[in-house]
Amino acid sequence: MASVRGVAVQCPSDGESSCSGGSPATTASSRSDTDLDGEEKTCAVCGDRATGYHFHVMTCEGCKGFFRRTVIKGIQFTCPFTRSCAITKAKRRQCQACRYQKCLVAGMRKDMIMSEEALHVRRALRWQKKHQGQSPASVEPPEESSLTPEQEQLIELLTEAHKKTFDSSFSQFNHYQPAVRLYIHSQRSHSPQDAAVPPMCPYSPQDHMESFPEEVLPDVFNLLPLFADISTYMIQQVIQFAKAIPSFRSLPIDDQISLLKGATLEICQIRFNTVFNEETKAWECGQHCYTIQDGALTGFQQVYLEPLLKFHISLKKLRLHEAEYVLLQALVLFYPDHMDVTQREVIDQTQEKIALTLKNYIDQRHALPEGRFLYAKLLLLLTELRTLKVENTRQILHIHDTQDLNTMTPLLSEIIS
Repeated sequence: MASVRGVAVQCPSDGESSCSGGSPATTASSRSDTDLDGEEKTCAVCGDRATGYHFHVMTCEGCKGFFRRTVIKGIQFTCPFTRSCAITKAKRRQCQACRYQKCLVAGMRKDMIMSEEALHVRRALRWQKKHQGQSPASVEPPEESSLTPEQEQLIELLTEAHKKTFDSSFSQFNHYQPAVRLYIHSQRSHSPQDAAVPPMCPYSPQDHMESFPEEVLPDVFNLLPLFADISTYMIQQVIQFAKAIPSFRSLPIDDQISLLKGATLEICQIRFNTVFNEETKAWECGQHCYTIQDGALTGFQQVYLEPLLKFHISLKKLRLHEAEYVLLQALVLFYPDHMDVTQREVIDQTQEKIALTLKNYIDQRHALPEGRFLYAKLLLLLTELRTLKVENTRQILHIHDTQDLNTMTPLLSEIIS
């Protein structure tokens, strides 16, 4: 059974196999190991018996899985010999660098590989559609779908950790540099108090500028200190959340750091979604209120801000329960595919338990119609969130490098380094 990717999906037992995600009908037709004349097909990479076309080339299950894992995890191999090793069924494990190179020479295409999340989404949607239209009584859920005492305990532990470490009212967010909007005055004079008044929510920069001459422009980057402070405040709480989880604390300290670096910004966005107002499209952080326009005034570009707003709207529409929010955070935290983690198998097993608990909770506790396809939708949104994290990090570094203001806090620098 795979981890997040394999909840309720059995994968082949072969150590080099990988769930391909093909539909049953497609699999049956494309994986025939003989042609119409009865001649056996052979793998273009190693010569083993082929099971069909995988990533544009006729290959065996082993080479299909090897190629997919190599690309997904971004592994870099080095040949210890002359980069011309023979790749056969018996020797294909001896030199991974030459095996991967032969995959490419044979024509296997990296752009045809789906992410693990996308594969599982497709399987989950297929299962749901297969039973769609049947009465609830005619579709008996698997026995493993009911929440076990262990899963109930996990939800209770994570919920308690979340409540202790997330200040949803932002009542403790007191030590920060105020969001003073600065203006370049040329012809008119305005009192300092006018410039220091925080924006009402929702805020529109266009509305605020209409009362000023055309040449009076706002300082686009004057919200940077506030952004750094609130980001650091959220990061501190995420770190405390992780430390409140026993299975996280039991990991080596280097693995803890790797998981936090990889997941903290994503968990922050999940937490921000709990205070997102779908009607005003604003984040109501206690007495503070922020909109996507404030992100623009911080220096973020629309290539990041527009997908970010879309993500929060989509996630909010799912009407998640508190338990689903906390399980989602833990699912993001225990991500085993970071290159430098050492306890990969332990992390993978923990993530699998969390994923199965989330799936079972949705099946048992989230009423229809909102619960329909909910697990699949969450996995799709997690894929979007990971892409957002990458762009967010890139833009933070760009803003920091191009501005004179030294606003990056040590903790924020450490997380995005």
